[in-house]
Amino acid sequence: MAFYGGRGLHGQTVEAVANMIFAGEFQEGDGIDVAGLQTRLGVSSTALREALKVLTAKGLILARPKRGTFVRPRSDWNLLDGDVIRWKFAAGPDDAFLRDLHEIRSIIEPSVAGLAASRRDTVQLIALERALQRMERARGDTEVTAADVEFHRALLVATGNELLIRMDVMMGAGLAGRDALVHGVVGGADAIPNHRAVLEAVRAGDGDAAEEAMRALLLRAWRDLHRVRGEHGGIRGRAQE
Repeated sequence: MAFYGGRGLHGQTVEAVANMIFAGEFQEGDGIDVAGLQTRLGVSSTALREALKVLTAKGLILARPKRGTFVRPRSDWNLLDGDVIRWKFAAGPDDAFLRDLHEIRSIIEPSVAGLAASRRDTVQLIALERALQRMERARGDTEVTAADVEFHRALLVATGNELLIRMDVMMGAGLAGRDALVHGVVGGADAIPNHRAVLEAVRAGDGDAAEEAMRALLLRAWRDLHRVRGEHGGIRGRAQE
């Protein structure tokens, strides 16, 4: 579930091939002409081979004797991987994906807020406060998104649960993608009171209030997303509220 940290030509090659897959240039089950792809991208066979290994680890492609290299079925993709989520958003997420993402947040994040309320320490409260202050001072969508991700990451850390903390890669990527869709239209300032309510409940050590405040925050997030997507027909179906 970790982000791919490759940079330079190798990282660019990973990004290029992944974007081809998510843009639909390579469909599920399609074979990939590796030699042709190498020529097209203008990279060495070593760089392409290493890039394909990264995408194989993320469940996107597979190489088999006699069959060659091909795109795996979507059911095999590591959809909880931060990079896979990021590539999905870059290509334009479908309504079902947005609904699924909201539902998993609705299941997990209220409990995260409740745990944080019962386990947080002074350092973790300071981290939450700083993230919220950063959100209040933010100028532009990028800064708002970074502060929002920082706030939710700090909540995960405050649970003291190592497995929940590891979910930051997936949750952070999904939140960043959602914010990129919404903040340019709706703006991020209106969400500050909901975040403040979560923080104050966590500060007070009130787990029930923290869970309720998080549910209210997520409901607002869903309605904002629905409002933005409404320009294109809305999101079909209802997410868990």
